[in-house]
Amino acid sequence: MAYVATRGGEYAIEQAERLFRADLGPITRERVDAVRTGLPYLIDRLMGEASLYEPDLAALALAQAGGDLYEAILLLRAYRTTQPRIAVADPIDQPDLLTVRRISAAFKDIPGGQILGPTLDYSHRLLQVDVLQGNDYVPEPVIPAAKPAPATQPSLTSWQKAQGLIPNHPGETVAPEEIPDLTREPLLFPAARAHKLQSLARADTGGTLALGYASMRGYSAVHPTVNELRLAYAPVRLRHPSGTIFSAGRVRVSQTEVISKVKELQLGFSATFGWNEVKVIAAATLDLASNQPNPHPAANEEFVLYHTEPIESSGFCIHFKLPHYVTFQSTPDALRRVKTDKDTAAVKPAVTEKLAPQQEEVAL
Repeated sequence: MAYVATRGGEYAIEQAERLFRADLGPITRERVDAVRTGLPYLIDRLMGEASLYEPDLAALALAQAGGDLYEAILLLRAYRTTQPRIAVADPIDQPDLLTVRRISAAFKDIPGGQILGPTLDYSHRLLQVDVLQGNDYVPEPVIPAAKPAPATQPSLTSWQKAQGLIPNHPGETVAPEEIPDLTREPLLFPAARAHKLQSLARADTGGTLALGYASMRGYSAVHPTVNELRLAYAPVRLRHPSGTIFSAGRVRVSQTEVISKVKELQLGFSATFGWNEVKVIAAATLDLASNQPNPHPAANEEFVLYHTEPIESSGFCIHFKLPHYVTFQSTPDALRRVKTDKDTAAVKPAVTEKLAPQQEEVAL
């Protein structure tokens, strides 16, 4: 690409950026707070796809990008690269999750019970147009349950394995420090299991949904059912150099296991930062579908992981806006040559036809 042609427009480029920022107006602490408190699910999605859990920074990125999600993800990922990695948190088991929502579409009476938690799954979708007339919408207060649900819930999969419903494949024990980190290492194929789940965790929600939906509609050998879906707070436990384990806080997480019968009952898994049910259901479906032999291209591991990477794909798309004057110049040049050749070829036969009678006259 040739940036040479844009050198003379340095002043115009600067003013173009000023125009963009002038449209947004001042970025204030109050605006950032309003974004963080008013758009929690968008903040969750952003943190998940940016691989950085920090609600204030995510709200700042959204405000600074004017709501352009891919630009905000880029801002957060760029900021993340400037931060040191000071520790690795201990692994979290399912029973450790402080669960606020837990449902299963596969089993009605699951051990620990089902917890609806915050959801609009069973609600009418009505737009509160009165707000535009100046009438504030104030939600009804939540009535606490007579018997609060337990803060933690057992693992449904462990119960299924104990019942012999699902094969028990013993997991490999890996030290946390030795788990590969996709944020620092390139994605190579065949992808390690940890890389695959990390890639799905920060995949673009829209891309994951599109490919997961394709698998659900039949472009795959699996037909998923939500075995367990959780929205929870995960404790972040760190180990002090003295050996003491302490809590560094909690992060909102989503986790889904989908189940399908291929030759036997098999599970697909996905988890991500923030509460994003669509993302983890679609990603778990893709995880399960890509584990099958000869998967459809929409479920092929390499195809899925490459094309749901939000920064790579959006960056490649928008780079076409940048100057391609030199490379594109070859295309009109080629078209002109073809046109010239065609015009020449069209003229030659006419000349031949005119010459033929003259030759005959000379012969006579």
